[in-house]
Amino acid sequence: MRILVVEDEPRILSFVARGLDSEGYVVDGAPDGAIALRRLEDVAYDLVVLDLLLPRVDGLTVLRELARRGVETAVIVLSARGDLPTKLRGFELGACDYIVKPFALDELLARVRVQLRRRDELRSDASVLRVGRLELSVTRRQARLGELAVDLSEREFRLLHHLAVHAGEVLSRERLLADVWGYHFDPGSNVVDVCIRRLRKKLGANAPIATIRHAGYRLDAA
Repeated sequence: MRILVVEDEPRILSFVARGLDSEGYVVDGAPDGAIALRRLEDVAYDLVVLDLLLPRVDGLTVLRELARRGVETAVIVLSARGDLPTKLRGFELGACDYIVKPFALDELLARVRVQLRRRDELRSDASVLRVGRLELSVTRRQARLGELAVDLSEREFRLLHHLAVHAGEVLSRERLLADVWGYHFDPGSNVVDVCIRRLRKKLGANAPIATIRHAGYRLDAA
């Protein structure tokens, strides 16, 4: 597994890199967002540990650019910015997890293992998941509904995949926040609803995602 640590403070970069190296990961470092984006063009990293307060190109801009490029690498934000609006913005832009500095190295390593395990689980699933007329390609991160084929962002894919695995079940927003976003509390965010709207827009008028009033969402056989 290869990990990119994006951190402008040399002491923290060295500390995190040594910890990850001790776990057997191959670790590269980047002191600012511009260098990180260049390295992400050249190397297929399994995970990125990303500071937000970076010179030249800040961390939120890095997340936005990765989403624009369609890069599917998992990103854990590691930042001194612990306010809720910044956290929510990070998740909305595609971060998989968020750790506030000061932090415990053991916690960071545990969260890295969780994210890499989730990716392995997705990769080990059947290459195509079918629910009625809906087909979800695990390897291509693509959904097909009849003749319509659409590419999905990492978060859109995870959400639709989770709904497909539990097809026919009503999944609450709280459960989706926990299982797909990793929230174990209600942050008062509408990220689930926003992602559902994006999926429906991509899948068109026949999108088989039902809203169950006051309960959550359900994927029906299309």
